[in-house]
Amino acid sequence: MRNFSIMPIAFGVLAVCAVQVWAQNPSGPKTREQVRAELMEAIRTGNMPANDESGRLFNEVNPSAYPPKVMAPCKTRDEVRAELAQAQRTGNMPANDESGCMLNEVNPSAYPPKPALPCKSREQVRAELEEARRTGNLPGPDESGCMLRDMYPDLYPKN
Repeated sequence: MRNFSIMPIAFGVLAVCAVQVWAQNPSGPKTREQVRAELMEAIRTGNMPANDESGRLFNEVNPSAYPPKVMAPCKTRDEVRAELAQAQRTGNMPANDESGCMLNEVNPSAYPPKPALPCKSREQVRAELEEARRTGNLPGPDESGCMLRDMYPDLYPKN
């Protein structure tokens, strides 16, 4: 049986957490006490990498040694039945074949039509195209994927 200490692991986790916190928090790093409190909470809940190569956390390796994770509330039986009835009525269920299509896609006449999304008018599309031409927000003539405003910055207004 190996005799190992948690302190080297704790300091390693502390260093990794400090770097991540600093990168995520542009207002400045956390105080020493905040980091210690987070470390103690991670030790208490087992949210620290285990000492093996699996990549699992301590609470995943030995769940009985840590407090149980809080589970999100499940749907009630009536809610599940209502969802099933809605799916059967609209045909939003997988077809009984290997196509991967939904029933309302295989046989659209057997189910109510899906609501149509409002479309843009011809004038709105033309206005958007004119704005894109004015600002250079169009793809360039080559295959680079660059926009015209990036290829020719002097020809277009600054944002």
